[in-house]
Parts: sequence; structure tokens; C-alpha cells
Amino acid sequence: MRFRITAAAWVGLALALPTAAAGVAVSDAAHGTRSYDDYEKPATCSTCHDDIFQQWKQAMMSQAYTHHWDEIEYFELAVPHAEKDAKVAGVKAGCNGCHAPTAFLAGDTPPPRPEENSRANESVHCDHCHTVTGFVGDVPHNFNWVSEPGRLKQGPKPGLVSPHHDTVENAFLRTGDFCGTCHNEMSPYGIWVKSTHLEWKEGPYFAQGVQCQDCHMPKAEGVSARMGQPGLVAQHLFHGAHDPGKLNGSIEVRMNPLEREVETDGTVVIKVQLFNGKCGHKVPTGSVEDRLLWLDVTATDSAGRTWRLPVDPKGFAGEEYTIAADVLAYQDMGIAKNLPDFAGVQRDGIPVGSRIFRMPYFDPQGRMTMQQWNTASLGVDYRIGPRETKVETYSWEVPVDAAPGRIEFRATLNYQLLVGPVAEFLKVPAEESALRVVNTAAT
Repeated sequence: MRFRITAAAWVGLALALPTAAAGVAVSDAAHGTRSYDDYEKPATCSTCHDDIFQQWKQAMMSQAYTHHWDEIEYFELAVPHAEKDAKVAGVKAGCNGCHAPTAFLAGDTPPPRPEENSRANESVHCDHCHTVTGFVGDVPHNFNWVSEPGRLKQGPKPGLVSPHHDTVENAFLRTGDFCGTCHNEMSPYGIWVKSTHLEWKEGPYFAQGVQCQDCHMPKAEGVSARMGQPGLVAQHLFHGAHDPGKLNGSIEVRMNPLEREVETDGTVVIKVQLFNGKCGHKVPTGSVEDRLLWLDVTATDSAGRTWRLPVDPKGFAGEEYTIAADVLAYQDMGIAKNLPDFAGVQRDGIPVGSRIFRMPYFDPQGRMTMQQWNTASLGVDYRIGPRETKVETYSWEVPVDAAPGRIEFRATLNYQLLVGPVAEFLKVPAEESALRVVNTAAT
């Protein structure tokens, strides 16, 4: 992965926020510099912002700490690993800089587990985002936001008056750079392991002035508070890959044969086109190490018999990681699990020969990992970029016992939030690794 963003690209923003770095600790240095009492509870905000509160309540922002996979990954992998390896020790606190920022600022590390119902469960909440004044550094990443809690709340609109707090317009909250403070992450080894914001910054939507909020917080007529005046209000939906409505159809799929008729035992060549016409970043993005986006192509003859087709290799370097195989990976989970000779689990857990759109992460020993904090290098980036079309080819020799007549070819683009064998090993609820169909095509 290569990013060409330079410090010069951020000078305008840094200069536009002169108060952001005024004596306020950020990133790792901010750990333990505040208390829970410095921040309003979301329930307090709900008394006026009832509609927005309910939107947030069902969004992943309100579950960034309590979500089952995040809990398992943090307590069963990240924390014990951090306690054994000085190189990654910072993740014990640092994970919560984005998943439970008030707990991080309060120095509550590790926070109580979600079932104890502490204030860490507020996850990424109202008064955190609305007390962020900017960020410090050249590139927003690794929770380098500046939080200045108090009566004054930051917002995207001018001239708002509240009976409970003061408000000030802050243009930073309207920018994708605000999102980048957590949606970019660099590992302790200096590797960009989350780069959603950087992908957007490099892509066509940023060039056109489209911000993250335009897609993930779309505006609609309404009021932002019970006593507010009607107008356009950013919906606090934050919908992404966990939302079926956002995921469905995000990649368009089409397919065609090179010939319409072939002899029995002849070869059929199928082309499948995949177009990312809706996402301002690569797909998958974010927790790329966890995600599995893969193409399943089948042939069904007139008698109902079905065959699964393997993709034709293209021959690029590192392609072996983008074609499903019967191999083991993720051996570094054994560090946290006290399994020194851990052989790993199946890398993919899907039909062998399927095309996978991924970028593999590697640990310091060169083994494929799904632990972003232990990522020392990256493999080939074979994800689908914004407005990019990838074409996959399938050459299939028609079996001699195929029934004569029409053969239907079907392509299904599947998505899994977490690799199945990893989910099984860690006993993550099945919904996290469940198949989600992004799109289909047939010919």
C-alpha cells in the first residue's frame, strides 16, 4: 500500500485550528489526563436530542466497546499480548483511544468488561465528539484528536443556542479529517493498518469535495433538538459494513460468457466485472485484517447439477493470498492464548479457488495475522478502489456428464465481517462470520 499524502497537504487545516494544540495532551500522552465526570452522559444529551440519541444508540458508534467481537479481540488477544510484548504494550490503553475514549482519557485501563456496565460502555458518545476541537500532527490517526470538555460544545452549525450548554461552530466537525483521527491507524511497527480516511483522501470523492459525513451522516429535514428550528440535520446513523442497507449493492457485479454455445467437453470462459461505484474508499476497508470479501462462481446444468468454478490466476506477485486455499495462518494468536506451538487455523474457510479481495497483514515473523497491532508488513493490496472495476476470468471445461441444454452461471459476491475459522477458534458469535451477500449476477 502506498500513500502519497505529505505534511504539506495538511498545513491549511493545521493553521486553521490554532487552539487545537494549546497545552492539551493528545494520543498516548492524553491517557489519564481527564476524569469520567468531565463528560456528560449520553442519557443527559437525550433529554433534548432525543431523535439523534436514538439514531446513535443503534449505531456501531454506541457499541464500539461493547460489541461482542471488539470485547473478545481486546480482552482475549490485545490485552494479554500487550502484557507479554513490550513492542505492543501501548495497545492495552491505546485500543480504547478510539473504542472507549472517555475511559482512555480517565486512565481506566483496562476498563471493566461490558457486563459490568461501567461508563466505558458509552463507547464513542455524544460529549466526546462534541468536545473535539481539532487534531495535532500532520495526518489524523491514532486518536490524535484534541478533546476539551466543558460547557462549550463543538458543532457543525453557526448560531445555535441551547439552555443546557454553550455552542460554537467548528468547521472541523464537517470534514473527513475529523473521522480520520480514528479511521486511520498505524501499528507499533509503523504500518498503516487502518487507512479508510487516507484511501478517501487519495480518491476521486475527496477531489470533488465529498466528505465522509455526506455518505455516513446524510442530511435530512428535521430538528436537532426538541426546541430547535427546522432545517437540514445530519442523521447520526454512521452506517457502514455492519449495516445491511449500506453493504447491499455496494459493489456492482456483472458477468458474460465469451461464447454462447460450446460442445460437451468444450471450455467455457466467463468474465465477471466488479465495480465499486458507491464507496469513497477501498472495499473492504477499516479492519481489513478481519474482513473477507470473496467471489463465488458456480455452473448449474439443465438437470440441476452444480459445480463451483475456481478463478483463473492472473500471475501478480502475492496473488496466492487472494485465492482461497487449504492453508493455515494466524499463528500469532498463540501468544495471547499461551500456545507457543500453535499451528494456526484455516486462513480462509471458504471454497478453495475462490477469488478474495483483500490485503494480507503479516506479523514480525512473516506469518499472516489478523492482529493489527502485531502487523509488521503488508502484502499485495487486491481490494476494490473507489470507482475501480476488477475483472475476473473463469475457464471451465464442461464435464462430459453435464446434461445437454442450458447451463446457468452465477456469481455471488460474499462478505464476512470476520474470517470464519478465527471466529470459531475464539468462540465469537456466529453472526460476525455469517455470509452476507453483497450482490449477484447470472448469465
